[in-house]
Amino acid sequence: MTHWIILPVVLPAILAPFIVLAARYHIGIQRVFSVVGVMALIAIAAGLAWQTSDGTVILYRLSDWAAPFGIVVVGDRLSTLMILLTAVLAFFVLLYAIGSGWDDRGRHFHALFQFQLMGIMGAFLTGDLFNLFVFFEVLLIASYGLMIHSGGNERLRAGVQYVLFNLLGSTLFLFALGAIYAETGTLNMADLAERVRLIDPAASVGIRIASVLLLLVFAIKAALVPLHFWLPSSYAEAPAPVAALFAIMTKVGAYAIIRVYTMIFSPDLEVTAGLHGLWLLPAALISLAIGMVGVLAARKLDRLVAFAVIGSMGMVMVAISMFTPVSIAAALYYIVHSTLAAAALFLIVDLTRAGRDSLQLTTMPPVSGAALTAALFFTGAIAMTGLPPLSGFVGKLLILDAAFTSPLMSWTWVIVLSSSLIGVVGFARAGSTVFWKSTSVEHPEPESRAARPNGLSYVAVGGLLSLLIAHTVFAGQVHKYMAEMATQLFNPDRYVSTVLETPGKLSDGKAEAH
Repeated sequence: MTHWIILPVVLPAILAPFIVLAARYHIGIQRVFSVVGVMALIAIAAGLAWQTSDGTVILYRLSDWAAPFGIVVVGDRLSTLMILLTAVLAFFVLLYAIGSGWDDRGRHFHALFQFQLMGIMGAFLTGDLFNLFVFFEVLLIASYGLMIHSGGNERLRAGVQYVLFNLLGSTLFLFALGAIYAETGTLNMADLAERVRLIDPAASVGIRIASVLLLLVFAIKAALVPLHFWLPSSYAEAPAPVAALFAIMTKVGAYAIIRVYTMIFSPDLEVTAGLHGLWLLPAALISLAIGMVGVLAARKLDRLVAFAVIGSMGMVMVAISMFTPVSIAAALYYIVHSTLAAAALFLIVDLTRAGRDSLQLTTMPPVSGAALTAALFFTGAIAMTGLPPLSGFVGKLLILDAAFTSPLMSWTWVIVLSSSLIGVVGFARAGSTVFWKSTSVEHPEPESRAARPNGLSYVAVGGLLSLLIAHTVFAGQVHKYMAEMATQLFNPDRYVSTVLETPGKLSDGKAEAH
């Protein structure tokens, strides 16, 4: 049994209190430890992703208690991909926070940042539904602290709204866990995958209710309409690096739906047959449409990007809701793309904010470093709206291809294509107002113009956009890997047998527990 798999959770959990206790008044020391910690997370996550790339499932038993009685941490292709994506995103976000000085505008930014990483990593690696709830609560506490970082009434109001909606989700989560435990006597995911199949369809009311409650909880986390109301204000009012890190937060909900509804409540399961297919796809299509209409209607640049996040999550959920290996592979490809694109856009909005009196979409004097910032915004807008040649275009083609087997194929194609057009118009309007029409406004005197953003800020944004380009260039190899991942998700024998240490009939080779 290797200890490497637990390090993505333990490392930030150790760094956070160390930063608070030993470096509270030394921002330079905080920055060093935070950056080194995130770099270590990248190295560990990359090693784990490489180890699981052949289908190996890594198991860690806390205190060496066997599942389902003990707590287990499990790494497979999906979970290690998500922790690697989180670590890479956190690195560039941290660089931006340091370069822009956001980390020094309030107290305990770096400690809260590490606690946030701990919650995200734990949510992706846990093999137990109750511990998924625990890590959701760690996320909630840390994210609230980060959201109100540097203060302000608007930020505080948005933070309270964010907490209230997520507390509602936490309450529903507890109800769902209680119902599941009452029906099965376990909350271990691998054990549940076997026990749920033994339930008599004639006596499945309890487990069906629990399945729907869980879906509602994860839909809140994924900001799926009509449970999306918390997101626009929360993301728009949050500090830019925090909003950029939050780009992975909605993906935690998407990850949980993929994990639970391919392994525990799979589409072929008679007890819960059709429950997630009844409304999930229509809700996803409505989310996509509302998100892009919000982009067109937005009057502030930060809210425009926040609505784009809702639209991108709608696109992800369109693919997930079909629950086929082809659609899940497309969803996973698009998850990586949308996380990087949304994070880059939130940081670009902050670069724009540095040279304008406000983020209102009205004509003002040119922003500081307007040419470079405009180029970055143009690239990010192309990525988010799904125009060629970037990975958003590839991801949408994959999702449209997967929709051929859907009963709502026509609606899916119409809404995806029309919403893309609406998004293009919305981003074009915003970009032309902020960067192009600004040239017709009288320039302020040089001494009164805002200072050009720090070079490290541009490095962080450039790094995220470079990853998007790499995601496009290597789309073939990446999608092939995602397809293998989706196949493993729909054949969870290796995962189940590794966690429960039962021989089992494995779908793709011999399981390995390290």
